[in-house]
Amino acid sequence: MEMRSVLRALPVLTGSAPEFDPSRAPDDPMSLFVEWLQIAVAAGVPEPHAMSLSTVDEGGRPDARMLILKDVDSAGWHFAVSAVSRKGSDIAANPVAALTFYWPQLVRQVRVRGTVVADPAAVTADDFLARSPGARAHVLLGRQSQPLADAADVDGALSAARAALDADPGIVPDEWVSYAVAPERVEFWQGDPERRHQRLLYTSQPGGWTRALLWP
Repeated sequence: MEMRSVLRALPVLTGSAPEFDPSRAPDDPMSLFVEWLQIAVAAGVPEPHAMSLSTVDEGGRPDARMLILKDVDSAGWHFAVSAVSRKGSDIAANPVAALTFYWPQLVRQVRVRGTVVADPAAVTADDFLARSPGARAHVLLGRQSQPLADAADVDGALSAARAALDADPGIVPDEWVSYAVAPERVEFWQGDPERRHQRLLYTSQPGGWTRALLWP
């Protein structure tokens, strides 16, 4: 069977969408996002804080990968990366990004687009020190996204990184950076099997947020 037929036969929009009345949505998108995220957590959605981070490199070419949301507040949606990684270099070249959250069990997704701003140094330090020892050791390698000639090289480098952590448990590498996506547009999408999707768009304006419904 050709792949097109296989894909066409797969079911879509099979989740159970909660009740959603856009006319009663809060004035700011952060509040609605937290509400939707809490519903996803309560519904048992696996890794509801997982998101796709999309960036653009110096040549205008896009890239995307899955990350974990660290926080959401008035400053925006927070994540942390190594500045020497591909995503780190993309942000340095073009400090803009898009985030996408998808919770298929609830037939919901949220899309965030905006400017990427570095968090204060204290936030970065707290984020790094809250990571597991293994995760911190991998950051200390400082080689994310670089070519790997031999998988065995990782073991030796990790041993050295763990020794550095043992010697200085409070170490925070300069290349680790916590960022916030300061939102310019945030869209909330709730799917419908008949494609009568509900779409609510928040747009940042000098005086606050505007809200508008979008066609499915």
